[in-house]
Amino acid sequence: MPALTLREVLALDPVRATEPELLAGEAALDRPVRWVHSSEVYEGANFLDGGELLLTNGFGLTDTDAEIRRRYVRELAARGASGLAVEIGRSLPTMPPEVTDEARRLGLPLLALHRVVPFVRITEAANRAIVARGLSGRSVVRPWGDDHTAALLADLADRAALNQPEVEARSALAGFHPGPGARLIGVSVHGAREVTAVDRAVRLLGGASVLRAAFPGDVLALLALPGTVSGDPIRAVQEAFRTAAEPGLTVAVGHAVEAGSGWLRWSDTLRAARTTLELALTVPAAEPAVPGGPLVTSARALALERELTRGGVDANRDRLARLVQHALGPLLSWEAAHPSDLVRTLEVHLRHGCSPTRTAALLHIGRQSLYQRLERIESLLGLDVDDPDLLGELLAAVCAHRVVRGMGAAQVRGLRTVA
Repeated sequence: MPALTLREVLALDPVRATEPELLAGEAALDRPVRWVHSSEVYEGANFLDGGELLLTNGFGLTDTDAEIRRRYVRELAARGASGLAVEIGRSLPTMPPEVTDEARRLGLPLLALHRVVPFVRITEAANRAIVARGLSGRSVVRPWGDDHTAALLADLADRAALNQPEVEARSALAGFHPGPGARLIGVSVHGAREVTAVDRAVRLLGGASVLRAAFPGDVLALLALPGTVSGDPIRAVQEAFRTAAEPGLTVAVGHAVEAGSGWLRWSDTLRAARTTLELALTVPAAEPAVPGGPLVTSARALALERELTRGGVDANRDRLARLVQHALGPLLSWEAAHPSDLVRTLEVHLRHGCSPTRTAALLHIGRQSLYQRLERIESLLGLDVDDPDLLGELLAAVCAHRVVRGMGAAQVRGLRTVA
């Protein structure tokens, strides 16, 4: 389908409400419009790539001489602008005759907008129509065909070349309208071929909206929780998926970001969810999973794993192995000769604030058995595991040990690794 033309842009309701008057360029009304921008500076041509309709209130044209105004029009035409629309009445009482003359000479469409309509209403309506036309005519070669929601999620997760108006327009086309103060959370689900688990979780959350799509092997979603919802949004999403997801599924939850923080932050939470999912599939869990339920984790729960593998799991293999050997060498030698569970006991103990009660409960052993294991660990390492100065090094080492063990297992299973 052909791109949206300037003539069609002029037919949009917010544009018609300005009572536009065409002063020049009638022969060029059928040229395509790639995007609609607004700018209040006369150097606006420097920011154009070609095919844009530029809206301005004319403020940059008020205190300049005739030659500068002519040059402004020439620069717009040279940059391939589709047209210039100038608001008449506030900053600029009338259209300067040299602007009209130069536009006619160059064949550049020039519009005088005689009624004030917020430019944001015009750009939103026009750019939404431009995106809709482009999507309906796009020849999509990705495996999700003409699923525009899937295409948007994939572009965000891959951090494709996007801009905020495009993301907002494409989101609106998909029915995704995060309200003021909404918090967005990316979610990636492995093992599901449909989006039913996501839909059930959204219903449990109440008032949430979602972009979601099924890809080969995984489901990707961007949830919007209303700003009126109190409490920890990450924990709320995790609890919803623990109830909604089927046994055997792996669910990874990204960070919470403000809806108004820009599309790069939207991308960040989706990418965090996807990276966390890769780690959850590759690295053995630090703690026993809930029997008979899905594995639900989050980017913050695997924050240490993500930092240790930044740049890729394989790229960090040797560094992590050295870290493990330096901090846990005697413990690993003991476990190689005496079947035991000392490294895992140490990690669970450290992750839970060195609480004997919590550690014993998670490992399903008595407190006396736990004390015996801790004594053995301290004897082998020659240190006090409750020493705050050692917490960071020991926790990084036991986490790295799981990552290193998971590398080999992932290769055997043919799983993906973090890129």
